[in-house]
Amino acid sequence: MSPTQREKGAKAPLLHRLSDRVNVVSEAVLFAGLVVMVIVSVLQVVFRFFFDALTWSEELSCFLLVFVSLLGTAVAFKKGSHIAVTFVLDKLKGPAKKIAQTLIALLGLFFFFVVAYYGAILMQAEAGQSTPAMGISMRWIYLMYPVIGAVTILHIADWVYRIWEGA
Repeated sequence: MSPTQREKGAKAPLLHRLSDRVNVVSEAVLFAGLVVMVIVSVLQVVFRFFFDALTWSEELSCFLLVFVSLLGTAVAFKKGSHIAVTFVLDKLKGPAKKIAQTLIALLGLFFFFVVAYYGAILMQAEAGQSTPAMGISMRWIYLMYPVIGAVTILHIADWVYRIWEGA
């Protein structure tokens, strides 16, 4: 949304609003996931030294680590704080910069489409398996790939829209 539109109180486009709202939820889930992962890890150490080991804690910690890493990637794409090599991009101006940013975004869209697509296939293929310690269907574990892939695709699409907004 251009500064003039904001001054007039115009509503942001649906894609911006949706991406922003999904990101708010993502950040809250990310925070909760990190807190749970820390608590489970601390309990794992305490129980291993002073009591009987928690058989499920290591498995849950591993799944949470993958989950928060992927969700953190989606949040980083939304905030534009993902790792990037920008020395060439910083030298470009005007339409050339927008085209380069769009090409970069298209690569990201392709990658996360592959993550979401094959994550959904993996989710279906492994639905009959369950985790060894917790006994949860692997379908629920692998659900993170299509969901977080779709969230990241939404954020990248919003970024592309912002690149060309008011061009």
